[in-house]
Amino acid sequence: MSADDLVLRTAVHDLYSDHHSWLRGWLRKRIGNNCDAADLAQDTFVRVIKARSALQIREPRHYLSTVAKGLLIDLFRRRSLENAYLEALACVPEAEQPSLEEQALLLEALLEIDRLLDGLGATVKQTFILSQCDGLPYAEIARRLGISLRTVNNHMAKAMEHCCLMLAQLP
Repeated sequence: MSADDLVLRTAVHDLYSDHHSWLRGWLRKRIGNNCDAADLAQDTFVRVIKARSALQIREPRHYLSTVAKGLLIDLFRRRSLENAYLEALACVPEAEQPSLEEQALLLEALLEIDRLLDGLGATVKQTFILSQCDGLPYAEIARRLGISLRTVNNHMAKAMEHCCLMLAQLP
């Protein structure tokens, strides 16, 4: 282990020792669930370790709460998407429902699509989904969303470019 790695490891250890309990409590107040708060606190420190940023942190609680807020938003978005999926699945006749394995794969795919589209505006996302998932022609999307055909084209180009950039970043 190099001297730099040892210094970084010590900084992470000190940051964790000094602020983990505070962060877990801060998260618990926001979500009311000790288990989720503990998981998110751990995930926050994993992000700090991956970013190798512990030495540059000047305001630890501000930094940690900012990272944790992002993780909290991701958790709420995932749960919201999962609930919407389960509600849609409940409308499907029992005989036509996919197996538990297929349901898990579908949910995983939905979460991945949501992650890929993260960062796009709501209308751009909706345009993309109406086109790619619902198979609607651009003219119908324009009519439904009350936007011009040119705007649909622009939104689709933006969404496709965004997806290609996100896919290129995958390991």
